[in-house]
Amino acid sequence: MVVLATKCYVEGDARERSLDGMGSLVENAVGDLHVEWQVGVRADGFVQVDLTGEDAAVARNALAEEWGEIVAHDEGFEPGEEYVGTLESWDADGFVLDAGEDVRIPADRLGLGTGTPEQVVERFGLVQHLPMQFVYADPGGGEADGNGTGDGSNSSATSRLADAERDRLYEWQRGPGRLNVNSATRGEVRATINRAGHARDIVTVERLGLLEQSVICREETDPPGLLAAIGSYLPAEMRCVV
Repeated sequence: MVVLATKCYVEGDARERSLDGMGSLVENAVGDLHVEWQVGVRADGFVQVDLTGEDAAVARNALAEEWGEIVAHDEGFEPGEEYVGTLESWDADGFVLDAGEDVRIPADRLGLGTGTPEQVVERFGLVQHLPMQFVYADPGGGEADGNGTGDGSNSSATSRLADAERDRLYEWQRGPGRLNVNSATRGEVRATINRAGHARDIVTVERLGLLEQSVICREETDPPGLLAAIGSYLPAEMRCVV
């Protein structure tokens, strides 16, 4: 079994469609291996895939590499190592990521420029449940330094966003405008854009998680305008990266 660092938090028909879609994504990733699988959802919303067969270990590694893996509670986190959690909440003090347990990233450890965490969320177009990489630091042990290592010398150590995560978000700002969306599959977002008559206004829809997508706009497309055009069609949280 592997628990993936992406959640399924919709209900009813939307949940069934999401899990069917997840099954197709697993098929694409491990369908050539000698393995059988079943997709499910844990009580905390994380997607888990039960794997059996002679290639189960290979399949697990492939899925963990693609989606990130939630560490089992009995394994715990290693200070200085990188993990993936989903963005659950933010406040004046920082971000809270869910990585099987809550991991707080203080405001001064986000590394995303000036402004409050709320302003960072708006500036980078972050939506709830977005998978994000972080470097873990044991609050009672060493702090992860700029290279992601801990030396055991700081008793007030705090976790931080990973360098790769910071680079990804800054790259969003340097590229064409984006519109980030949650609570919808990639196919649902694409269908909504087509239905609203804006297919020519986008380059593609990038999958960030099972239900988190990033619409990459064309150079001449105004992301806030696209949000206004499709917002009534899609019951989701949406934020622009401009």
